[in-house]
Amino acid sequence: MTTLPDGVRHIPGALDPEAQTALVDGIRAVVAQAPLFVPAMPRTGKSMSVRMSNCGPLGWVTDKERGYRYQPAHPVTGAPWPAMPQQLLALWTEVTGYPHPPEACLINFYAPDTKMGLHQDRDEADFDAPVLSISLGDDCLFRIGGTRRSGKTMSLRLVSGDIVVLGGASRLAYHGVDRIYPGTSMLLEKAGRINLTLRRVTVP
Repeated sequence: MTTLPDGVRHIPGALDPEAQTALVDGIRAVVAQAPLFVPAMPRTGKSMSVRMSNCGPLGWVTDKERGYRYQPAHPVTGAPWPAMPQQLLALWTEVTGYPHPPEACLINFYAPDTKMGLHQDRDEADFDAPVLSISLGDDCLFRIGGTRRSGKTMSLRLVSGDIVVLGGASRLAYHGVDRIYPGTSMLLEKAGRINLTLRRVTVP
């Protein structure tokens, strides 16, 4: 049995197929209002490999000029982010037990050949709140380490409907996605994976 770092919780099969389908429908409605866009790295302007959007009062964005940040409007359309589906708010309350609602849900779409390098979620003002991550679609190989980039890491295969929570000693743990396993899920119309990351941004 895999022993996860202190503060990391993996809840396999947290969402049954019906709940997964309902959530995908909710995210499609969000993306219809707030289209997926390709973010760019600070300083270099290099395009990231994922396409993303957001829902909730705030959304995480990045570009060459202003870098990583949260803002209340879509960077392309200028429109406010759509409201977070009620299903996500209920999951946050049920799984995290944190007494204040999430303010941002980052929607990342991973194509079959997409990866995400090791990084920390540290653009928030409130590190007391955990980070809640939901996997939908094809399996992925998720990597998690400690709070130093050079530290030891371990890998975990996540399947559609799994939830991972980063909190406590692992709230600032480095993590990433090494690969997608195309064709391992029939949930989405096309091969790939959707990752939903719920975060509290401001201090209550």
